[in-house]
Amino acid sequence: MRIFVDGMGGDNAPQAPVDGVIEALRRFPELEISLAGDLSVFTPLLKDCDDVRGRITLVDAPEVITNDESPVMGVRTKKQSAHVIGMLQVKDGACDGFVSAGSTGATLAGGMFRLGRIPGIERPALAPVLPNGKRGALLIDCGANVDCKPEYLLQFGLMGSVYLAGVMGFENPRVGLVNIGAESEKGNALVKAAYPLMETAPYNFVGNVEARDITGDVADVLVTDGFCGNLILKFMEGVAGTLLGIIKKEIYADTVSKIGGLLAKGAFKRVKRVMDYSEVGGAPLLGVQGAVVKAHGSSNGHALSCAIAQCVKMIEAKVPETIAEGVSRMQNS
Repeated sequence: MRIFVDGMGGDNAPQAPVDGVIEALRRFPELEISLAGDLSVFTPLLKDCDDVRGRITLVDAPEVITNDESPVMGVRTKKQSAHVIGMLQVKDGACDGFVSAGSTGATLAGGMFRLGRIPGIERPALAPVLPNGKRGALLIDCGANVDCKPEYLLQFGLMGSVYLAGVMGFENPRVGLVNIGAESEKGNALVKAAYPLMETAPYNFVGNVEARDITGDVADVLVTDGFCGNLILKFMEGVAGTLLGIIKKEIYADTVSKIGGLLAKGAFKRVKRVMDYSEVGGAPLLGVQGAVVKAHGSSNGHALSCAIAQCVKMIEAKVPETIAEGVSRMQNS
């Protein structure tokens, strides 16, 4: 198995991608990686990895698509960027998957226009895992499609269900539609039209999910349009950061609290680990003809390693192929 990794993407590049590649190779002895970017910066960073160096192929990709430019124009014009070279290598079969912590827009555009959509899928979607006190819930979409049609949401449910079953081992994942009420007649025109479509879909649809129940383990797949999904994702990130900050401040407020905090240090570490995105890896881009994982822009080496591991699982579970089979069944039913 060979995975293409964007070595210049993310806030901590190139150090984080290189560290992530080395950690992932030590974790997966049969894995090979194509590391793309400015070759001159990689040499000093790879000096202490002789045990895995033979499984790293450096790919010259001098151009970088930044967050400040049009993703579509970047993919069209910067043909020597990791996003273009990597997606084409996955399409041609030279690599089995693609991982980047760089521009989200470039990952989407590259997946759409260089790799291509799965036949029958109208819009690919980004799907991060949210903490819910159990095994987590997949939020789809979280920003790839701001404006959606009911058919998109129908397909999001299928893609999310396939991913959870194949990659995370969920049995018959519960698919819920994010809405302002539990009743089927609630919501705006989009969710009202999507509800009956999802009711008859070949997956385990459990109805509407209110915002307060998103973290309540009532559904494994949370289907929504990219506008609402992005609001949910960033609001949760903000709330988590604020709560952890308040708890830390109060622990140091007086001597008794400090003693209590010391006794509960192990519990706080476990909570932090559950809320830590770096342990998940990234958000898969579902609906394109290949395994693509978009890691968080601020990912460190361990987070990139987890994103690579996530991509390995997508490839092993044949997620794109299974999604294609599911779409075909829906179209023929």
